[in-house]
Amino acid sequence: MFLDRRRFVAALGLAAGTALASRRVRALAASTPDLAQDPNRPELHFVAPHNWMNDPNGPIWWKGKYHLFYQMNPGAAVWGDMHWGHAVSTDMVHWRHQPIALAPTPGWHDGDGCFSGSAVVHNGVPTLIYTGIQAAPPELVTIHDSGAKYRETQLLATAVDDTLGSWKKLPDPVVALPPAGMAVTGFRDPCPWQEGDAWYMVVGSGERGKGGCALLYRSTDLRHWDYLHPLASGKPNGLHSDDPNQTGEMWECPDFFEVNGQHCLLYSAEGKVFWNTGDYDIQQHTFTVKRQGLLDRGAFYAPKSFRAPDGRRILWGWIQERRPEAEFAAAGWSGAMSLPRVLTIGAQGQLEIAVAAEAARLRGPEEKIAVQPSAPFRRKLATLRQELRLPVEFPGGKVTVGLSVNGARLCELTVDVPGNAIRCGGTTFPLPALPYPRPALHIFLDGSVIESFIGGREALTSRVYGLKPGETELEVAVSGQRGSVFHLWPLAAISPDRLTT
Repeated sequence: MFLDRRRFVAALGLAAGTALASRRVRALAASTPDLAQDPNRPELHFVAPHNWMNDPNGPIWWKGKYHLFYQMNPGAAVWGDMHWGHAVSTDMVHWRHQPIALAPTPGWHDGDGCFSGSAVVHNGVPTLIYTGIQAAPPELVTIHDSGAKYRETQLLATAVDDTLGSWKKLPDPVVALPPAGMAVTGFRDPCPWQEGDAWYMVVGSGERGKGGCALLYRSTDLRHWDYLHPLASGKPNGLHSDDPNQTGEMWECPDFFEVNGQHCLLYSAEGKVFWNTGDYDIQQHTFTVKRQGLLDRGAFYAPKSFRAPDGRRILWGWIQERRPEAEFAAAGWSGAMSLPRVLTIGAQGQLEIAVAAEAARLRGPEEKIAVQPSAPFRRKLATLRQELRLPVEFPGGKVTVGLSVNGARLCELTVDVPGNAIRCGGTTFPLPALPYPRPALHIFLDGSVIESFIGGREALTSRVYGLKPGETELEVAVSGQRGSVFHLWPLAAISPDRLTT
C-alpha cells in the first residue's frame, strides 16, 4: 500500500464503497489500450497482464516452481478492489501468469480488499497469512487516514492443490484485533517465520505521537496467536500529515529475516523502505537495531523477501509510477516488479544488494564501450556495467550515464568519487563506504524502468516516460575521463508482446 491507496479510498468514501469502485473499474476496462504497442511498458521486468499492480506478496518455492503473488486491481489501472495476482516461474526471470489467487469475499472479513501478506509451508501445506479489510463501526476501525473507515484483520488461507491456484479461507481471523489498549494507526501486512517448534509473526502498525512499530506475535499452529510486544519501534519524523505513514507513525510491510548469521528488519514508511540490521535475542525475542539505511533511493516500495532453495535471501519490490494518475489510468497499466535482488549482510552490519544471477541468462554478446566524447548509442533492453576500481579501471573517479529520446535528456546518473556523491535528477546521496562488496556501477534499462546498483550497497530505481508509440530505443551517452570502459550486454525480453510471460 502507499499514498495511492489513501487517495483512492478517500475518494470513494465509506457509503459509496464497492459499488462505486466497480462502476469505475468497468468504465476504465472498457477502453483498455493496446498494451503490446506501449514502449514505456517493461519487457524485462515482470508486470501484471494489465491494469494496476503493487506490493509483492508471499513469494514461495513449491514443487519445483517459484510462486510470486502480488497486489492487483483486475479491472482498472488505478488502486482499488485489491486482489492477489499470481505468477509462476522456474528461474525467477521468465514468468507465466496464473488465475487470481485471492479475491474479496462479499460480506466477509476481506470484503473490501485482500491486502498484503506472506506465504509459508506448515505441516506440508502452503499457507497464506494476509490482511483483510472491511467497513466497520468506529470502535473497530484500524485505518484512520482517510474519509473511509475500515477494520484490518489477519486472515489465513490454505492451498487446495499443488498449483497454488485455489485457496480455502479460514472462516475466522487468526488475529482479530490489535493489542488491547493500543490506538493503532494501522494493523496490516503480516510476516511470519518459524523458530524451533513455534511460529512468530510481525504485523505493521504504529500509534499517533509515538511512532511506527512491528508488533510481535507467537503461535504453535498459525491459527491461534498470542501478542508478545513490539519487536522494534520508531519515532515520528516531525512532519504534519493526515497520513501516519508519511509522519513515520505507521510502518507498512515489515519483513524480518536472518541472512548469513545476522538479522534484518525491513519496513516501508515516509514513502521509502528502511533496512535495519542488529542483534536478535532468541530468548527474549527482542531486536536491537545497530545500523540503518535505505533499501532503494527511488521509485521502490513495499518489498517482500523469501529464502530460496539454495539459501539465498531473494527480494522483490514494487516499482511505482512517477507520472500523473490520469496518464497511467489511460495507459491501461500501472506498476512493475523489480528484478529479483539478493540480500546479504556485511561484517559491519551493512546491507548488501545485487541482482540475482539468473538475470544474466537474458544477456546477449558483450560489447565494450570506451568512455570518450562521442554520439550517443541506442539500446532497447540492456545492462551496463562500469567497474569502480580506482585508478586503473575507473580513471578520474567520475562517470555520467545520460538517457535521452530524440535528443531530449530524460535521466542522468553521475557517480562522483572525488565529490563523494551519487546524483540522479533531484536525488543526491553519498557513496557507500569502502570497501565495496561489488565494486561496480550496474544499470538495467527496460522501457520506462531503470534499476541502478552502486558498489553493491546502494540501489536507485528510476522511471522515464519519453518513448512514444513506434519508438523502442533510448539514446545512451556515457561520459567521463578517457580510458574508462563500460561493459554492455543486450538483454532478451521475457515476453514476445509485453502481455504474456
